[in-house]
Amino acid sequence: MGRNLKNAVIAFVAPLPSLIFYLYFLGYCSEHGCGVSSPSNSSSGTYLSPLWNWCYNHPILLANLFFLLNVDLLFWLIGLLQSSNWLIDVYWTVIPVLLMHYYATHPLAKFNPWRSRAVMLITWVWAMRLSHNYFRREKWQWGAREDWRFTDMHREYGKSWWWVSFFSIYIAQQVFLIGVCMPFYVIHSVDKPWNFWDFVAVVICITGIVIAYNADTQLYDFVTRNEKLEQLGEPVVPNLDKGLWRYSRHPNYFGEQLWWWGLVIFGWNLGYGWTAVGALINSMCLAYVTVLVERRMLEKEYRAEAYRAYQKTTSVWVPWFKSSPKGGKEKDT
Repeated sequence: MGRNLKNAVIAFVAPLPSLIFYLYFLGYCSEHGCGVSSPSNSSSGTYLSPLWNWCYNHPILLANLFFLLNVDLLFWLIGLLQSSNWLIDVYWTVIPVLLMHYYATHPLAKFNPWRSRAVMLITWVWAMRLSHNYFRREKWQWGAREDWRFTDMHREYGKSWWWVSFFSIYIAQQVFLIGVCMPFYVIHSVDKPWNFWDFVAVVICITGIVIAYNADTQLYDFVTRNEKLEQLGEPVVPNLDKGLWRYSRHPNYFGEQLWWWGLVIFGWNLGYGWTAVGALINSMCLAYVTVLVERRMLEKEYRAEAYRAYQKTTSVWVPWFKSSPKGGKEKDT
């Protein structure tokens, strides 16, 4: 209980430096006005200092600076002190929400209120869904363990891991998260009427959330049943191939990708197709993670043979009909 409470306090306190600074900046702008760059063009007699002027004129750079100092540096130091990089996993679901509200409240923001409200609502639903899945998987513990990929990299890099982790975990996460969240910036930078493509984007995002939730729930139930069988000394089921997992080896990943590409449609609809770059990088990273996960599955003797057969008959990401090992669709019996 003591460790769990301590980690919970750390998680809630960790983002406070950026939040306090940003709220102070908003308060300053509200009181004194923003956009005044020199005393000579200030009719009110107030003058926006170079610091506040920079924060006002560079919202994307300011977001990256917050990430660099408060996440990359502070979370990294916490990870070194605790010998565990668990905190970034918790904040993978929180940072997009923070970025969304940051872009929406920045003094330069302009947006269609209906589009902004819709995106805020579905983003909060996405975040709560993913957070619920994280804590359910971790048995409602804060910082019980770090991602197994970080542990494997720690083992690989040995004594160099203390500095390698800064780049391979935190700088990498900044690239991914700032990139995939760029649609939030575009949504709150362009005031264009709601149209058909906004509706399409919402439907795709919600579909992704529903698929990911059901896939993760089916996986959680499968793991829980196997744990009970193991406790009873009975044979465990080697592979999950029921529900959504019958049609895709990674339906949870597919649902998550639908979510991010749904956000890209918002950006594309507003004339900023380049927002697809972040989702593309994220998809490429997830493709690599898929390879690592499947390699890990095959390392376990009790399930290796069953999983190889599963690979031959089941789509990797996109749900599709099962095929027979010799080719062609498998008929349901």
